[in-house]
Amino acid sequence: MRIAIIPGDGIGKDVTAEAVKVLRAVGDVFGREIVLEALPWGADYYLATGITIPADGYAMLRNQFDAIFIGALGDPRVTDNRHARDILLGTRFELDLYVNHRPVTLLHERLCPLKGQTPADVNFVVFRENTEGSYAGIGGRFKAGTEDEVAIQEEINTYKGVHRIVRHAFEYARAHHRTRVCMADKSNAMAQGHALWQRVFHEVRTHYPDIEARHLYIDALALLMVQSPSQFDVIVTNNLFGDIITDLGAALQGGLGLAASANLHPGRTSMFEPVHGSAPALAGRNVANPMGAILSVALMLEYLGLENEAAAVEHAVQEAVASGQGTKEIGGSLGTRETGDCILEIVRGRAKDTKGNREHKGD
Repeated sequence: MRIAIIPGDGIGKDVTAEAVKVLRAVGDVFGREIVLEALPWGADYYLATGITIPADGYAMLRNQFDAIFIGALGDPRVTDNRHARDILLGTRFELDLYVNHRPVTLLHERLCPLKGQTPADVNFVVFRENTEGSYAGIGGRFKAGTEDEVAIQEEINTYKGVHRIVRHAFEYARAHHRTRVCMADKSNAMAQGHALWQRVFHEVRTHYPDIEARHLYIDALALLMVQSPSQFDVIVTNNLFGDIITDLGAALQGGLGLAASANLHPGRTSMFEPVHGSAPALAGRNVANPMGAILSVALMLEYLGLENEAAAVEHAVQEAVASGQGTKEIGGSLGTRETGDCILEIVRGRAKDTKGNREHKGD
């Protein structure tokens, strides 16, 4: 199994180091051969070479690796952020990673900013269409920098793009025993493009009579996510709206430092990343929370069919949070490296306990 590692910029490097440490431990503990290849792409590489990603970079990622793990990207020295755009958005588009998968899972009630909410109340998944919408780069500027400047940004929605993300949401719900799928759009104001979302949603839902299908306008969804998150199991929406509400979801679970994500094309090489920014001012200070990166490793392991390994990582993070171990913003007193070490040792300890129980049972 070959995994490409792109550490990124700023604290991306810090948290990726801890994610890699845990991933190597999983390979050792479970006897899996996991080959990790670090790729240097990022701000430093771009500033030194003028290359954001090599000409054959996307093909290499697609053809030579089973998965891609990427840290946060962004550096003030690259004012137009072109390296981040080419590496992150470029990989999403070139590898056609049309599913952005964002679990919203509260690990401990003390982390939720809403009073009275438990982990059972904040436990849903958001699927964001990842290759179309407002991020397709269609538009332009006329008379830029003058008082007559005109800026146009178009949103694109295709039947293929909408259909496959909506169908994926229903398939996921059925496979994971979730009973409700909510689609969010703004078809009352964006009648042309979002009429397609309405049409496709009503078409697809008929094939899943066992799942409760619900439509909400995006502003109503945002309100209800805060008022009563327990009513949601699976949410599916477009690129822009998904980007916004998943950050709201991260707030419900305790902050961006705990948020994991996957960029998927089911059955193909896919990419996994924490969702926080690169925070250059905090880089190297041993303060960033690596749990989102480590939980992204768990998503990657699950996608690659290593369900026991993924569960071990998830449980280790949960145990660390429950015991008050972690970085300061979640109430702990550990640094980035110490948090990674803590989770690593829990993974190893659980594996030893499991092995010991099996051997005892065999006696």
